Amino acid sequence: MRLFGELKISLLLLLSLLVSLSAGAADLVVRGETIHTMSGAALKDGVVVIRNGKITAVGTASEVSIPAGVRTISAKVVTPGLVDAHSVVGLAGYLNQTSDQGQLEKSGPIQPDLRAIDGYDTEEPLIAWVRGFGVTTLHTGHGPGALISGQTMVVKTRGRTVDDAVMRPVAMVAATLGEGALAETGKSPGTRAKEISMLRGELIKAQQYQKKLSTADEDKKPSRDLNLDVLASILRRELPLLITVNRAQDIMSALRLAKEFNLRVVLDGAAEAYLVADAIKLAAVDVILHPTMARAGGERENLSFETASVLRAKGIPFALQSGYEGYVPKTRVVLFEAGVAAAHGLTFEQALATITSDAARIIGVGDRVGSLQVGKDGDLALFDGDPFEFTTHTTAVVIEGEVVSDKPK
Repeated sequence: MRLFGELKISLLLLLSLLVSLSAGAADLVVRGETIHTMSGAALKDGVVVIRNGKITAVGTASEVSIPAGVRTISAKVVTPGLVDAHSVVGLAGYLNQTSDQGQLEKSGPIQPDLRAIDGYDTEEPLIAWVRGFGVTTLHTGHGPGALISGQTMVVKTRGRTVDDAVMRPVAMVAATLGEGALAETGKSPGTRAKEISMLRGELIKAQQYQKKLSTADEDKKPSRDLNLDVLASILRRELPLLITVNRAQDIMSALRLAKEFNLRVVLDGAAEAYLVADAIKLAAVDVILHPTMARAGGERENLSFETASVLRAKGIPFALQSGYEGYVPKTRVVLFEAGVAAAHGLTFEQALATITSDAARIIGVGDRVGSLQVGKDGDLALFDGDPFEFTTHTTAVVIEGEVVSDKPK
């Protein structure tokens, strides 16, 4: 019996070790000539110690004791793993063919029940491609192009299955106002006024549905409705409504809708945000700004390279994104977008925050990623120079202590 008991304990310990290894949790020491922690001043000759996938120490080499026998990697510049605040990567693929374009379901204008987790493909090559440039966290899911296109989620850019990758299975619900959500001739919505009317109508239905669900009389409770379930969560402020808007007119419509129903709203795109910045500030909403180098056409014809600096000066919380691209290669890289923002009014630290700490907070994962602090995930990006210089390479990428990329890119 004693031998059986010891064998059982050994098997349990082995199983525990295998689970830890399968989860990718690892031990690692990262040294940098300069480390931007995004939680204080940059460290010169800095050290980050990662144990079991979590950061256990951050400081200068003179302050931090480096554990014996733990792998050490070094770089000229180290930052937190980059956070892409809005993408469709994993649902939209690089082939740009019907078979790998799952970011938009066109059979109806309002489909909040569509789950991002059901459409995410961990084997999509674009995931590894953006990871090679230091992106360790993605806010991805259903994209613009419908009044309500579906849900978004937050994932790490590694994992064999979506369950391995996911951080938040439901982060926001994606909506669109303006030309992008207009239907074909003869179908609804055909005008901007109809868009708002349809949204208001669905939210009122969700209010009534929610009220009926709260009744104590089981016979009077309504049948389950997946769409209304999600809309009710928005009304309860459990989920934000991520509204893709670019024109000032549509931004103001989004703010009125948020006020009428007391919604948590995040503005997405917001090309003309600089025209109505005071209203955005007053509404106290976050902004996930369009890629700095987005093409200035259609509803984005009035975009400005300096919008990020305008929002920063107004004290409006914002982040940058890769966004949705309707053409190959289907995605941008937030590292480059932040670099251009740094050349148009943002300081280095401010620009880096748009793709690290600020981005993580806006998408709801600031407690785990976005800065290098004890207790947070060991996600880092390593560079051989200034990350925003065109000639600089990403030399290594670390996710929870595991080196997931070490080929200069």
